[in-house]
Amino acid sequence: METAVAPAEAARRVDGPGPLAGVRVIELGILLAGPFTGRLLGDMGAEIIKVEAPGQPDPLRDWGRARYEGRSLWWPVQSRNKKCVTLNLREPEGQRLLLELAKVSDVLVENFRPGTLERWNIGPEQLWEANPRLVVARVSGYGQTGPYAPRAGFASVAEAMGGIRHINGFPGEPPPRVHISLGDSLAGMFAAQGILAALYKRDALGFGRGQVVDVSLLESCFALLESAVPEYDRLKIVRGPGGTGIKGVAPSNIFKSKDGKWMVIAANADNVFRRLCEAMGMPELADDPRFATHLARGDNQQEIEGIVRDWAAERDAAEIDRVLNEAGVISGPIYTIADIFEDEHFWAREMLVKHEDPGFGEYIGPGIVPKFSETPGEVRWSGTWEEGSHNQEVYGGLLGLSDEEIERLRAEGVL
Repeated sequence: METAVAPAEAARRVDGPGPLAGVRVIELGILLAGPFTGRLLGDMGAEIIKVEAPGQPDPLRDWGRARYEGRSLWWPVQSRNKKCVTLNLREPEGQRLLLELAKVSDVLVENFRPGTLERWNIGPEQLWEANPRLVVARVSGYGQTGPYAPRAGFASVAEAMGGIRHINGFPGEPPPRVHISLGDSLAGMFAAQGILAALYKRDALGFGRGQVVDVSLLESCFALLESAVPEYDRLKIVRGPGGTGIKGVAPSNIFKSKDGKWMVIAANADNVFRRLCEAMGMPELADDPRFATHLARGDNQQEIEGIVRDWAAERDAAEIDRVLNEAGVISGPIYTIADIFEDEHFWAREMLVKHEDPGFGEYIGPGIVPKFSETPGEVRWSGTWEEGSHNQEVYGGLLGLSDEEIERLRAEGVL
């Protein structure tokens, strides 16, 4: 089968919202890390073509226990700004169509187990034969090389083996998990960062070619360990969980208010600690030898945090928040999602924005990060529910297939 690219449609459209308008991304893979990468790029204006297997769509369409009118509330947000197409990558004709898409794209993102694309004859070498400029982002549990590369990988194990699970929670208790798929999101963020760097190298610095961006969930978690690596190497310190604070960093913890709310008060820097002492009506503490320096406060952490705890317990959360922030002390309440909806700052910053779902109508979803002064990102549409909703636009408009060819491919299980 020969396909003819329609030049007008294949041309980059740079007049859309977001700084990545004109960048075309093919998103392969399912669930979280790869699709989150696509979402981040789409939020910044890239054209995302999400590929799903015919009859075997991304399980995220039905993921999560919270349902609204029988549907997942995760899918429409994760798949916003994406053009959904179906394509059977196990079939030779499906593989040829993917290579045709690669010819007119800038980036391909996949999060299959390493070796999957190679088994389907659409690995980086074949992709680069079609388009040497293509950036190929590969997200996996353990990376494309190394003894663990063949393993299947989920965020839960990546967080465990990557070291961040061990330092979470309280000493002597089972290490808990943050109640989100943190490892997947971190990998998606590193993948997006790597893609942007590869595009910069290709275009702005004149490299002219694509490359593989190899991101593992394991290493994305490991990258957050701050100084834990040299601490172990030089001092054989195994950093453990610190509960609600960080050992030796004080006062920086959570403190319960008179009306039963938890407040974070972080005044571990010397100048901020002095402002805290003044705000509490205890300016003499700033010059007390036990608390006058960062190291001294770390040595006397329980004592100084006990003083702050007693002060906070005598005041309502609103008073603590007002007094400390007026004094220039870093402080804030621990919010639930309900609290976030009530906070005017989130609305003012457009971090709670209206989406229009084609199935159940209007809903509020998360806004776009980061903010751009000249080319702001935009939620152009919510994730569509119909599998292959953009087949006609992509295969007909972009690749120039006729209606008859598209129907034949659909009947044969390729689309």
